Amino acid sequence: MENTAKKKSLMKDMTQGSPMKLILEFTLPMIFGFLFQQFYNMADTMIVGRFLGVHALASVGATGSVNFCVIGFCMGVCNGFAIPVAQKFGAKDEKRLRAFVGNSALLAAIFALVMTVLTVILCRPILEFMNTPSDIVDGAYNYIVVIFAGIPATFLYNLLAGYIRSLGDAKTPVVFLTISSLLNILLDILLIVVFKKGVAGAAWATVISQAVSGVLCLFYVIKHFPILRLKKEDIRLRKQYVVPLCKIGIPMGLQFSITAIGSVILQIAVNSLGSMAVAAVTAGSKIQMLLACPFDAMGSTMATYGGQNVGAKKLDRIGRGLKSCVIIGAVYSAVALGITLLWGKNIASLFISGSETELLEQVNLYLIGSVAFYILLALVNIVRLLIQGMGYSGFAILAGVCEMAARSFVGFVLVPAFGYKAVCLGNGLAWIAAVLFLIPAYFHVIKKLKKIFQEDKK
Repeated sequence: MENTAKKKSLMKDMTQGSPMKLILEFTLPMIFGFLFQQFYNMADTMIVGRFLGVHALASVGATGSVNFCVIGFCMGVCNGFAIPVAQKFGAKDEKRLRAFVGNSALLAAIFALVMTVLTVILCRPILEFMNTPSDIVDGAYNYIVVIFAGIPATFLYNLLAGYIRSLGDAKTPVVFLTISSLLNILLDILLIVVFKKGVAGAAWATVISQAVSGVLCLFYVIKHFPILRLKKEDIRLRKQYVVPLCKIGIPMGLQFSITAIGSVILQIAVNSLGSMAVAAVTAGSKIQMLLACPFDAMGSTMATYGGQNVGAKKLDRIGRGLKSCVIIGAVYSAVALGITLLWGKNIASLFISGSETELLEQVNLYLIGSVAFYILLALVNIVRLLIQGMGYSGFAILAGVCEMAARSFVGFVLVPAFGYKAVCLGNGLAWIAAVLFLIPAYFHVIKKLKKIFQEDKK
């Protein structure tokens, strides 16, 4: 009895209790998880920049947007596949919960195989299409082809972590990600510094580390979550489960990819400014993504919160949860801006030698241009993931289109006219465009769900 109670305590029911307390309890562990994920991404960048030089740093940075386009799609699909699991958990429907888990696992395996083959084959043509500078294109290829070969590891970790979070356990994926991050740093040192494997070594360190975190999640799920132990009939593709999974998962994946198309266009514009600009944006982006980790955690929290409360048909709690999370996001936005203004250059010096004064200035300018708009990024992540958790992931695509359009405008129009300074405004303009769409979309979804639930009562 004690063991059963312990396993139940690993899961968190977000359909009752104080929304502010629940969101904080769920978000804080996830922040550490996302931080560690960024730390091992930063470890790649710092070790590459320090030991292999600016050109190697630019090689890794030149792959950033296409990396986000592909790996972001994988992560989005996995997060989408976990939403019906959260909804069925909130509805206390264990039979259909397991069926969704079995069907999503099979779909994820198919997606992983197809995407790995396609991206590895098309890797070089994509880099050439992006006008990657000739002095870094080979290094960029050596890095990104390994990342793409590791797509199955990306699916394994993100799908299992999504299941675990859907049941209300935000802490366990963080523990495994922490172990993975430390392993990544160790492998970076071994493969880059000791064995001289260059930028490919950084990529292999990332892939191996993520595979380890995925395997740890798998063993943990098998041992601690009886609710996820599948029967033979669960591991069979069935239309009644495949269709809703694809309707949620594919749009969430496409949201990342469509957003990334704008980033690719902006990256092409940055590439035209030379290797120095690419290196500055590479370092600035890594720091910016580190500072943005709390917003990623808030978004993932609201996806689970929205999914469980829609499953329980408690729409009144969704508005209260949104308000609580936005307050948290606003407070952190102010803190992040203060950190950037006070210590932006010091943080940039972790990636770049202090003698590179011009490059440090460019990194700092990029950081300030992004972090000044963080309150908008908070709204984008919180509202978009909440809407997705409520089951309307199609709106994520449209929000991604808004971001893509804004970044494309910066890349095609503003960068040619104003140069590097325009690059620094790319993120802020994209977030403005997304917020202008997402706020009305949220109220539309609430209105639609109210109507559906009222009809169900009749």
